[in-house]
Amino acid sequence: QVQLVESGGRLVQAGGSLRLSCIASGRTFGIYTMGWFRQAPGQEREFVAAISWGGGRIYYQDSVKGRFTISRDNAKNTGSLQMDSLKPEDTAVYYCAAGGTLAGVHYTPNYWGQGTQVTVSS
Repeated sequence: QVQLVESGGRLVQAGGSLRLSCIASGRTFGIYTMGWFRQAPGQEREFVAAISWGGGRIYYQDSVKGRFTISRDNAKNTGSLQMDSLKPEDTAVYYCAAGGTLAGVHYTPNYWGQGTQVTVSS
C-alpha cells in the first residue's frame, strides 16, 4: 500500500504559476510510476502527466505540454507538478496517483491521493 497526500493547490490568477507536491508513505515509492490527474466540476477525471519510476519516461496531456512539468524525488518520496502559464480551464481538483500501468498517456494507477483544489481566475 502507498498513501499519497497532495498540497499546494490554491487560487491563482491566469498566467500565474503553482507547484503541487505529493508526499508518499508506505511501500517504497521509488518503484512506482507516479502521475497527476484532474477533475473539473461536472467532468470526468482526466490524465494530466505521468513519470516512470526512474524518470526516464514522461508523458503529458496535450493541453498542458510546454506549461506543466512533472518531477519526482525518490529519495524523499515526493513528486511535484510545476504549473506555469495557468489558464482558467486548468481549474480542477488535482490528484496525485501512483503504481499501476503506464502506456504513454494511458495511465491506470493503483493508488490515489485525496486531491487539492486549483482555481485559476481570469
